[in-house]
Amino acid sequence: MSALGRLIMRFLSYIDVERGLSAATVTAYRSDLERYARWLHGQGIDDLCAVTKDDVERFVASLDESGDSARSKARRLASIHMLHRFALSSGAVQADVSARATAPKSPQTLPDVLTIDEVRRLIESVPIPDERDAGNADADLAMSAAVALRDRAILEFMYATGARVSETVGTNLDDIDIDDAHVARLMGKGGKQRLVPIGSYACAALRRYLREGRPMLERRVRSGSPERRALFLNKRGARLSRQSAWEIIRLAGQRARIDRPLHPHTLRHSFATHLIQGGADVRTVQELLGHASVTTTQIYTHVSPERLIEAYVLAHPRAR
Repeated sequence: MSALGRLIMRFLSYIDVERGLSAATVTAYRSDLERYARWLHGQGIDDLCAVTKDDVERFVASLDESGDSARSKARRLASIHMLHRFALSSGAVQADVSARATAPKSPQTLPDVLTIDEVRRLIESVPIPDERDAGNADADLAMSAAVALRDRAILEFMYATGARVSETVGTNLDDIDIDDAHVARLMGKGGKQRLVPIGSYACAALRRYLREGRPMLERRVRSGSPERRALFLNKRGARLSRQSAWEIIRLAGQRARIDRPLHPHTLRHSFATHLIQGGADVRTVQELLGHASVTTTQIYTHVSPERLIEAYVLAHPRAR
């Protein structure tokens, strides 16, 4: 392995073990830096000490031809900055030659947000059984009922808390209190924990899932398995994956006839936007979302075209 390859491995170990970044974040860094290393190798460079400011700028210029979005280019350059800063702090290089390289500006885009009615339709699109019929169902119908109760609880939970999909599937039974405090403890980026309230609709959905749905799924968990701690289980009794949570939201969107693609962050975006539109201040929403900077949260202060028109008609003296 080249000197650069060894340095990248040390950096990845540092952000994984010492900084405690999520597995998904470490994987993203790995992908970006392996691409950077391949490009440098193509230039005959296998040691970060040999990299110059011109090399970094030429790599950034090569990203323009890659077809990547501006957001992806900015992320790749951020990974490079982190590697060079790590190399400088650990004494592997004498200077951070990447410091003056800047990311391409990405256009400001508004988050994909559902209306309150669309959220209701999304959640109610999950068909849940009548409690009187659930106990008399055969095994297949009982499993379908358990899955439906789980899916309804997931959608309610994600909208009620603004949780990321990784935080949702990573939540354990002892991370929620739905009887007294009505709060959830979420494990965010970098291992940072936060407490967020759980609304009454989500608490009710979680109670029924835990009472009628999860015991059916838990029967397939091996004795002593750590999956017994997980709040949301799949049909095999294992912890639900991020991909499965994504699929639950996608299918719910189809059933609700929402005419645009949905992803897990759609509920998080909707949670934040609806709070701010309801009068919550940005700092409070920042804490609930677990954002390190309020700047990230401020994107949710956008005003919808409908509200702009409404405000104009009501306020402008010659609008009516």
